[in-house]
Amino acid sequence: MEKMADEFLTRADYTQSARFVATHTKHQPKIGMILGSGLNPLADEIAQADIISYRDIPGFPVSTVQGHTGELVIGNLNGKSVIAMRGRAHFYEGYSMQRITLPIRVMRTLGVETLIVTNAAGGVNVNYRAGDLMLITDHINFVGMTGLNPLRGPNDDSLGPRFPDMTNAYDPILRALTKQVAADAKIQLHEGVYVMLSGPSFESPADVNFIRMIGADAVGMSTVSEVIVARHGGMRVLGVSLISNSLAHAHELVSHEEVLAAGKAAVPQFTALIKGVMARM
Repeated sequence: MEKMADEFLTRADYTQSARFVATHTKHQPKIGMILGSGLNPLADEIAQADIISYRDIPGFPVSTVQGHTGELVIGNLNGKSVIAMRGRAHFYEGYSMQRITLPIRVMRTLGVETLIVTNAAGGVNVNYRAGDLMLITDHINFVGMTGLNPLRGPNDDSLGPRFPDMTNAYDPILRALTKQVAADAKIQLHEGVYVMLSGPSFESPADVNFIRMIGADAVGMSTVSEVIVARHGGMRVLGVSLISNSLAHAHELVSHEEVLAAGKAAVPQFTALIKGVMARM
């Protein structure tokens, strides 16, 4: 898997992948979803689904991580036509930033207008506990600050502007709707800032202290690059983090198994929240 950081993809790459997907589904989705670690069961709720393995789609990055199945599920959820990614590829797996965000470009090419992005994240905020849900209000792009931004390289103006604004990267109207759904369903929903690190090593205690000092509430290894590309393409974005473990309180070890277990426990509330949002969109 020799993928350099400076791999630059073009509209032709996105079109090739999108055409393959379009010929393998009868649906025309307007809403896209990325389901993070442990959150895949929501895809089981999608009716009349066409399922396409990432391995079959030209150019698609294939996840090697437990808990990321690696398939598109396209169908109907709460009366809406959706395309869901059951798992995602990550930068730490060796892919370029442009490769791991290719699925977002493909969704946009297929006509998707709204992206719901989810992840499992470590809780940095001292008030967070494992199993909590956090509505993402903003992000800190540590990986991008070091030069690994998915928009680095030539810009195709037909895809989006050279310098896209990230002021409201997470759509205020969708956030307000999600808060109302959570309140009505009596689901506890925090609001906070998500910071992306490259991984795959988990954060040291000093990392966590630093991250908290700069204003982050949760930390993970995905999402931000996807959101940047979605916003570059004019998509509306809603982001929700599952707090899979508390980094703010002493415990012996952090493990990927712990992340998956927390995801499994939180699935009912997470599913109710997302389905409730979609019903009102």
